[in-house]
Amino acid sequence: MQIDIYTDGSSKGNPGPGGYGAILKFKDKEKELSEGFRKTTNNRMELLAVIVALEAVKSTDFPITIYSDSKYVIDAIEKGWVFNWNSKGFQGKKNKDLWKRYLSLHQRLKPKFVWVKGHAGHYYNERCDKLAVKAAEQENLKVDDWFEKEINLNQGLF
Repeated sequence: MQIDIYTDGSSKGNPGPGGYGAILKFKDKEKELSEGFRKTTNNRMELLAVIVALEAVKSTDFPITIYSDSKYVIDAIEKGWVFNWNSKGFQGKKNKDLWKRYLSLHQRLKPKFVWVKGHAGHYYNERCDKLAVKAAEQENLKVDDWFEKEINLNQGLF
């Protein structure tokens, strides 16, 4: 037995309104997760989908496999880049708030990653894409506080 997690992220513009979608499968049960933000990026939503799904896992008793179409997320983890970024304090790297959040989950859950081609008819990837897009199109989207603060700091508005 294992836990399978499928994830996807979306943004309309980069940055722009965005959302994530995730599906957790264990035995014959499925759980869907999604949420939208008023200003974010696709990479943030891809990574947040993985994080939120892992945060929903309550047990360390079963292996976890995450299926994602994000080369950004999968390569950063599987090729070890994120561990190097962490050792250097994420200097010059984007999304360090999310990567730090991910790393604490990685240590505890030790997920395996599998890349799937996006928009290629993979059933769960397509479902996650629909969840992410729908979340991004909702009204009253959440504020990605860290990201919006970073944008303003980088633009010299503070």
